[in-house]
Amino acid sequence: MEYTKEYVAKEEHIDVQDIMDGLYYPFYMEYCRHDYIREILGFDFEEQARNGVYMVLSGYKIQFLRSLKKGDQFTVTCTLFADPSGGPRLHFKQSILLNGKVMTKAVFTGTCIPASGGRPYLPAAVIEKIAGAPVIDSSEV
Repeated sequence: MEYTKEYVAKEEHIDVQDIMDGLYYPFYMEYCRHDYIREILGFDFEEQARNGVYMVLSGYKIQFLRSLKKGDQFTVTCTLFADPSGGPRLHFKQSILLNGKVMTKAVFTGTCIPASGGRPYLPAAVIEKIAGAPVIDSSEV
């Protein structure tokens, strides 16, 4: 299932070249991904942190194809994929689209860890929600 959110490129995110600074593309993707995780997976970051569960990124791969400009209204997508090895990892394919054209695309990989330290894992409630998710091709991560 593809999840989407709309955003507008803020003036303070525009650099001296009148394009959005590359630093901010992952932030917009994060906003969308966090909303997906909360709304669709039912994982509330604040509540889970109080319960000793941290969801963290373990890596990401991003490609910048075209630049956004101040005031551009764009769409960020987020689609969940399971790990090809069956490991305790979530993969999120994301894109930033402007007028139907892909501006930036990325894959973000995350997992959960106990706040007290320990091995990565996925809570049972998350495992339930991701059952049946497509498996990401290992070449994409």
